[in-house]
Amino acid sequence: MKKLFCSVPFVAGLIASMGTTPSTGVRFTDVTGAAGIKFVHNAGKTGKKYLPETMGSGVAFLDADGDGWVDILLVNSKDWMPRGRRSTAALYRNNHDGTFTDVTRGSGLDIELFGMGVAVADYDNDGRQDVYITALEGDRLFHNEGNFKFRDVTASSGIRNAHFGTSAAWVDYDRDGKVDLFVANYVQWTQKGDLWCSLDGATKSYCTPESYKGTSSRLFHNLGNGKFEDVTQKAGIGDTTSKSLGVAVLDYNGDGWPDLFVTNDTQPNKLYRNNHGTFSEEAIPAGVAYGEDGTARGAMGVDAADYDRSGRPHLLVGNFSNQMLGLYHNEGTSLFVDEAPRSSVGRASLLSLAFGVFFFDYDLDGYPDIFAATGHIDEEIGRVQPKIQFKQPPLLFHNAGKGRFDDVSKQMSPEFARPVVGRGAAYADFDHDGDLDVIVSTNGGPAYLFRNDGGNKNNWIHLTLTGTKSNRSAIGAVVRIESAGGKQWQMVHSGSSYCSQSELGLTFGLGKDPKVNTIDVEWPSGQRQHLANVAARQYLNITEPR
Repeated sequence: MKKLFCSVPFVAGLIASMGTTPSTGVRFTDVTGAAGIKFVHNAGKTGKKYLPETMGSGVAFLDADGDGWVDILLVNSKDWMPRGRRSTAALYRNNHDGTFTDVTRGSGLDIELFGMGVAVADYDNDGRQDVYITALEGDRLFHNEGNFKFRDVTASSGIRNAHFGTSAAWVDYDRDGKVDLFVANYVQWTQKGDLWCSLDGATKSYCTPESYKGTSSRLFHNLGNGKFEDVTQKAGIGDTTSKSLGVAVLDYNGDGWPDLFVTNDTQPNKLYRNNHGTFSEEAIPAGVAYGEDGTARGAMGVDAADYDRSGRPHLLVGNFSNQMLGLYHNEGTSLFVDEAPRSSVGRASLLSLAFGVFFFDYDLDGYPDIFAATGHIDEEIGRVQPKIQFKQPPLLFHNAGKGRFDDVSKQMSPEFARPVVGRGAAYADFDHDGDLDVIVSTNGGPAYLFRNDGGNKNNWIHLTLTGTKSNRSAIGAVVRIESAGGKQWQMVHSGSSYCSQSELGLTFGLGKDPKVNTIDVEWPSGQRQHLANVAARQYLNITEPR
């Protein structure tokens, strides 16, 4: 989060130049109530303006019961002092008919935490997706016992993280067949040590992170048998100056080993290159540590994808208001160039404060589009900066090809364009109609489930991967496809967005192509798998050869 007393340069001219764009024929329909989602986030706000109140929280699409249909987990915070109510996370079972049933009670996830983020993977390779939740008072690891029952195994796992955890990601960084855990930590804050800050010099407001000391993120190595070891220092990612909010797993140099990009709030971002089990920090020479003006931005969420079919992963970063989204193009020479300032992505996002961000192909034309959940941190920001609003509409950019994005945020539906205090965001095909739907969590407000109507006019294929020698969740596997329209690739990954988890399955948009000519899977174990002449519009399960 950048300082709140910044100006708004060139706003009028930039907004005037944004123009209009043609509709893509897709609508995002608010089906929250119809689907049975009744969750409202408790930020614990009492008027004392404690920093953590404005940061939560995240959301996950996961297949909790292994039936092939994604369920929903919404992370919650709680009251600072008991007020006669319980605030727990909410777990919703997918009923296969567009609706969900609340199965939170008795799930093991129905405990009170000042929760922030969530990451999902099968850490013990038993065939069930497990859950990690970051929380202010200490993170929790929940083992999936089956039938929507989870057991808290934090104490026995050896994971210890009580450092204001935010986003997290499962990643098999040493490719030993077991997923490890990276946790982004924010700042050194305690209720007792809370500081007084002000927007106007008279009334208390939320402090920026510059008021607090940073803290190192953590990397936990999976030893097997449910045990983890803290290898933060040994792996080379310890940095107590960091104030981390987002993490994306990507192989930016194409060497087959997963790297980590970590967003920091008012501190330089970090790009950790994987040296086959240890890491080197390369953000400054890669050009992703700072904004183009050479200063550290207020970076929140992040994602990585190949949006222009260059064969390389590029970076999307959500930043504070007056800073624009970051759209870092991977030049293929270990250097990234921010394309946002000269594109509609930068112009349309200038006044927004973006938290959850991701690439996804919402119209299935084969080119990843951009989504950003936005919302400010202070209810009073409009008094000090009239052009900046507390509640903000989400942003949606259609990928028009050749690196061009069109702002279609207001064309999806009035409900989609409503201003909210957006935080976490994730995507999945929850209704099995082929196109990707979106869920957004809001700070101190309801979650919103948006059904994609019209995206499946184009063809698609959905791939679910299962590792055998590789980790069971297939995290780190790269899938390359080729159809008449060209070549595409994606990597199975945890993390990305902000404090949230999208589905682990991969959806490829095919446009009008009736089939996929070839599918090639590169497993983390090193195995290669080839399929040919696969019909479009189907769900395909691929298991790593034994």
